[in-house]
Amino acid sequence: MSINVNSQLTKKEAEVSEYLDKVLNIIEKQEVTAEEAKWITEETVNGFRENVNPGFLEYRKTVTKDGQFAAVEWSDGDSCFKDLNGNEYIDCLGGFGIYNVGHRHPKVMKAVQDQLQRQALHSQDLLDPLRAMLAKVLAEITPGDLKYSFFTNSGTESVEAALKLAKMYSERTTFIATTKAFHGKSLGALSATSKNMFRKPFLPLVPGFRHVAFGDIDMMRKTFEACALTGEDVAAVLLEPIQGEGGIILPPKDYLKEVRALCDEYGALMILDEVQTGMGRTGKMFASELYDVVPDIICLAKAFGGGVMPAGAVVAKEKVFKSWFPNPFMHTTTFGGNPLACSAALATISVLIEEQLPQRAAEVGEYFLKGLREVAEAHRDKVLEIRGQGLMIGIEFHDDEVGYEVSKGMFERGVLVAGTLINSKTIRIEPALTIKYEEVDAVISRFKEVLESL
Repeated sequence: MSINVNSQLTKKEAEVSEYLDKVLNIIEKQEVTAEEAKWITEETVNGFRENVNPGFLEYRKTVTKDGQFAAVEWSDGDSCFKDLNGNEYIDCLGGFGIYNVGHRHPKVMKAVQDQLQRQALHSQDLLDPLRAMLAKVLAEITPGDLKYSFFTNSGTESVEAALKLAKMYSERTTFIATTKAFHGKSLGALSATSKNMFRKPFLPLVPGFRHVAFGDIDMMRKTFEACALTGEDVAAVLLEPIQGEGGIILPPKDYLKEVRALCDEYGALMILDEVQTGMGRTGKMFASELYDVVPDIICLAKAFGGGVMPAGAVVAKEKVFKSWFPNPFMHTTTFGGNPLACSAALATISVLIEEQLPQRAAEVGEYFLKGLREVAEAHRDKVLEIRGQGLMIGIEFHDDEVGYEVSKGMFERGVLVAGTLINSKTIRIEPALTIKYEEVDAVISRFKEVLESL
């Protein structure tokens, strides 16, 4: 006997079903009408206000159009994206650094679509081939003798896994992190993150974390000494090679090498958080290569999935990772290392190598920095400093209000930038590594226009 499904639905279920059909129909479309665009905009703004978080509407004041909180992104490609109304923007925020190979790179898209035709997720119990193949590739391309990989879905998950690895390796519980650091917002990663606004509501956090000034090797050494004297020996030092959310802060010359030496002297591990600096962003595949340092553990995410899939990884030396050999279920994740994410990561690495994007980031980044600094020279009353490495660039202003106005002015002129989470006076420039020179010139020109208009 057949069942009339519609007759079984409650009034609310029928309404939700009708709404879902309308949304799914919208998803199918490559282009939308003006009427549909108006409906999507209203639904988006109302949805954020009533069901997501109204704070986002206030936070995103710099990305409004014509005074309306209605900038709704719709499509993307290469180094740009478009809003619902067809306005195109050069993306210099890059999803906080995820679009290293560009928006929807054809090779990454094809790999994911091909995998999706066969299998989306894995059973969890059998051996899945792409995880093994991706781990082999990472062992080849990461610095030194990093060998074993654990796959995650995000940067904060990569940091959490690294902290647990370090604890199991030595059974020590003290970690040294730095001021202005950002490592994520789950409890372990947040314990290493430094900004008080993010930390205070959740105190007490995971015990055992000490913070020292980034770049101050003497303070680092004294902290090691104090921990050893009090029996709180350091398990690991956790660092970003270049601080991202802290305002694109480059380390002093030889700082990372000196930290490496301290870790070796005191039997501690060195964990480098390359979630933002990895995958070619700084002019090398990994920023640790810039400073000729091999960490014991490296954390990856953001651009690791090619801007198509959420994906992350922790890669560690065998001496560290082998504490998980006896029981591989000591730390697990349902979705980390799934076939779609692995296919995206494999294709991403292929693109980075074939198109020589790390080298390109170094060359274009140097050109970009030079142009921005030439513009800023006439506006020293507004711009404090422009610094960066590769296509990881920070523009620091004398106060955060100027940074806000510049961000807003750039968006009005078709360029998306944004501030950093720890240092509100600094806006970031993190475009796709595929950005064209004429697009760089356009960004520099519009930056000049905005500064002159303030």
